[in-house]
Amino acid sequence: MTERNEYKELTWQGLWKNNPGLVQLLGLCPLLAVTTTLTNALGLGVATLLVLVCSNATVSLIRHLVPKEVRIPIFVLIIAAFVTCVQLIMNAYTFGLYQSLGIFLPLIVTNCAIIGRAEAYASKNPIKQASFDGFMMGLGFMLVLAALGAIREILGQGTLFDGADLLLGDWASVLRIEVFHFDSKFLLAILPPGAFIAMGFLIAAKNAIDAKLEKKQAKQTETKTIERVRVNFDA
Repeated sequence: MTERNEYKELTWQGLWKNNPGLVQLLGLCPLLAVTTTLTNALGLGVATLLVLVCSNATVSLIRHLVPKEVRIPIFVLIIAAFVTCVQLIMNAYTFGLYQSLGIFLPLIVTNCAIIGRAEAYASKNPIKQASFDGFMMGLGFMLVLAALGAIREILGQGTLFDGADLLLGDWASVLRIEVFHFDSKFLLAILPPGAFIAMGFLIAAKNAIDAKLEKKQAKQTETKTIERVRVNFDA
């Protein structure tokens, strides 16, 4: 596989085919708990993305120095170090969002998607590819978080980008959009059961799209096969 094709495959795997949130179903605890608003979802998504890229790059860099017997504890220590750095940065610059995310920010350490990529890919590949893999997996996870957060925020309180100033600063308060007005919040969308329902619809939508793509590809393959048979028969 050429380098260009490898990057295409990593992009396809991270964003769609092997998406950590929709396919691997990893990191569901923070994914379902924090995504009450789009702002919270993006905050956790960016934090996870940064940890994934940095941990993958570091694991790849030291992969030849780590004994196989202790690789998992070392990977966890590396991930924990970067999670601590992200926590300190958010505590300093986005304190409101840091408080909003609460315990789910340090829980990134136990996210199986991050440990899984360190073990399955970063520990076996050069730093360039490992960093790109971390970026795409993190981006795919963040997009799922954002979609889930947007759905729950719109259905739950009729807004979008509520609390954007917590992530981007005071100027971002103008980004808040009131999609429609609620006399009272729709609690089902805000509470955990609503998160499970919305997540189920997202997974179902992805499976439906995959089924259509497979059906279309099968028809194209069948057409090509028939054309080849006709050419051979005429010859």
